[in-house]
Amino acid sequence: MPARCVLGAQWGDEGKGKIIDRLAADADYVVRFSGGNNAGHTVVIGERKFAVHLLPSGIFRTSVVNLIGPGVVIDPWHLVQEIAKVQQGGIEVEAGRNLKISRSAHLILPWHRRIDALMEELRGPGKIGTTGRGIGPAYQDRASRAGLRFGDLEDPERLRARIRAAAVEKNRFLEAVGQASIDPDALTDELLEVTRPLLAAAADTGLVCRAALAKGERVLFEGAQGLMLDVDLGTYPYVTSTSVGMSGVGGGAGVSPRAIDEVILVAKAYATRVGEGPFPTELHDELGERIRSRGREYGTTTGRPRRCGWLDAVALRYACEVSGADAVYLTMLDVLAGFDEIHIAVAYRRGDVVVRDWPAGHPRIDEFEPVYEVLPGFTEEISAHTSFEELPGAARAYVRKLEALLDVPIPLVSIGPEREQVLHQSPASRS
Repeated sequence: MPARCVLGAQWGDEGKGKIIDRLAADADYVVRFSGGNNAGHTVVIGERKFAVHLLPSGIFRTSVVNLIGPGVVIDPWHLVQEIAKVQQGGIEVEAGRNLKISRSAHLILPWHRRIDALMEELRGPGKIGTTGRGIGPAYQDRASRAGLRFGDLEDPERLRARIRAAAVEKNRFLEAVGQASIDPDALTDELLEVTRPLLAAAADTGLVCRAALAKGERVLFEGAQGLMLDVDLGTYPYVTSTSVGMSGVGGGAGVSPRAIDEVILVAKAYATRVGEGPFPTELHDELGERIRSRGREYGTTTGRPRRCGWLDAVALRYACEVSGADAVYLTMLDVLAGFDEIHIAVAYRRGDVVVRDWPAGHPRIDEFEPVYEVLPGFTEEISAHTSFEELPGAARAYVRKLEALLDVPIPLVSIGPEREQVLHQSPASRS
């Protein structure tokens, strides 16, 4: 299919990096369309392990052109460091050739990071659990039409004037809370210097993408975070600052969502969440710690331990419905080896009321308790298996039960971090 979109189906950290890297082998372009360096995608190539936060995960395929779209917010200091780090690992990154950056993408500046940290501190017990990378304040400036964009770097005189104007408001806030102000001219000089190696990447990435689609070239759209963190669809206010699902593709990539032929959701065989917010299936016991230990569940971006729990089919079915999912790729199935029983949340209970659909917008989602269906577990380690049919019967039954609950096929199952640790389930094997 010429155009595919890969989205996270849960609260992020589903293993999208590995899936996108694998699918990129058959792509001409990979397009990152939302988020910033609050996202983290991990790709394992042999003995080498890479974590990318702004670079699209297609950067590890030499023939792929990687586009950072207008919906992304870019911390230039971080991006330069990230490029240097992957280059040190032997990965080729050349601005303007295999990396192009939208002139319309907004910049994260030092005051965004400082304001992010200050606002989180001021929230006290009501903190959201942000990464503190300045993502939210940068998107706030975008929405209020006060942001600076990557294309502004091409006109230093105009850039300096705009930073001076923006600094008036930002410094007034920083000084009011007892923080040091930021020198706008020093910031401009530093910004121009740090972004010098990136300027060759400046492009109208939407035009590049639309032209590729018109020629029938293969384009892979890379989502960041997960649908349950979407600013409109997720567990607001404990969400990210933008649309991370199909509604974010149009503006975030500069193309019509109608151009996408296939929507793939990536979901873990269990559930995790970083930061605050409702998490109905969270486990606060030895089982949760066991999942965290087996899955090495620590944030790629923050290093924070992830909250862990059983798979939530109510939330996952909702993600499938709002994204129009054509398939779900299931990751981390190997983590569940050794459990006597595996639980799947199939409904929620609040008092005497049982609901089977995600209670979107409900002010008391944290009071909903999961109603579980319990399946037999499997003891056999599966990370060395080479076909779906080799899996223990209980593991296959778990996947097929999930397919039935979602009414969406699961054609691919990941059983380890490396590129080749995937199993394909053919339609014939489901019969």
